[in-house]
Amino acid sequence: MRTLASFDDVELGDHICWRTDSAVSSPADVLAYVADGVVHGDKIVVVGSAGVASGFPRDAVPSASVILDFPRVADADSILAAVRREARTAEREGYRSVRVLAEPAPAAASRGPEELVAQELKLDEFASESNAIVVCAIRPSQWDAPTLEHVTGVHPHEMGIRAERPAFRMYSTGADSWSVDGVIDSECADAFNAAVRAVLRCSPKVQLRFDTLEMIDAAGMRALVDAARHVPDRRIVVHGANETVRLCWELAGYATVGTPVVMAA
Repeated sequence: MRTLASFDDVELGDHICWRTDSAVSSPADVLAYVADGVVHGDKIVVVGSAGVASGFPRDAVPSASVILDFPRVADADSILAAVRREARTAEREGYRSVRVLAEPAPAAASRGPEELVAQELKLDEFASESNAIVVCAIRPSQWDAPTLEHVTGVHPHEMGIRAERPAFRMYSTGADSWSVDGVIDSECADAFNAAVRAVLRCSPKVQLRFDTLEMIDAAGMRALVDAARHVPDRRIVVHGANETVRLCWELAGYATVGTPVVMAA
C-alpha cells in the first residue's frame, strides 16, 4: 500500500484511488498520466459515461486509445468484461500493458454500495493479475460519506486530496485471495461486510489474509460471519491472524463446526 505524490509514482499493477476535485486538479494531471503511458507503450482505456473522466477532454485521447461509454448505472461485470477484453486486445497488438482511467459514478450507489464495491474489487484483482494500471478518479464532494468510505477502502493505493485514511483496506493478493489491514470495528463494520459480500459473489471459497490487520472487534467479526452467511454455500478461510484475534474469535463462539468462516492455523 502506498500514498502517491503524483502520477510519476504510478507503477504496473497499481489500483489507485485518486481523490480529485476541479478546484485542485486540472486536465493537465491526466494528460501527464496518458503521455507517460504512451512513452512506456501502454494502451489507454478510458471508462466513463461521456468518454471523459475528471475533465479529460475527448479530443485529447490518443488515437490508439479506447473510450468505453457506459450508462451512469452500469453493472460491475459488464465494466470488467469490457476492460479485460481491451487488455487482451492490447496484448495482441504488442502493448506493454493497459492504463485504465475510470470515474466511478455515485449514481450507482442507488442500488446499494455493494455494487460499487464489487466493481472496484474486480478492477483491483484485474490490475493485480494482469499488471495493468487502474486509476479511479473520485470527487469527494459528489459522494455521501458512508458510500465514499465503502469505495475508498477497497483501493490499495491513494493519491490526491488529503483525507483521513480508511479504517481498513482490502485488496487482491491473488486469485480469490484478499489482504485486509488496518482496524475493523463498529464504525467500519458495514463497509467491511459489503466488501466481503462482494468477493463472495464470485467465488464459493475466499481466502482472507489478516497478517497486517491490527485489530478486529466483535462488530467486525460479526460482519465477517454475516457476510459469509449472506450468500449460501460460501466459505471463508482466514490466514495470518494474530494470537489476540484468534483468541477473541474463540471466545466469541465462532470457532465451531458449521461456521462458514475458519481461522486457519
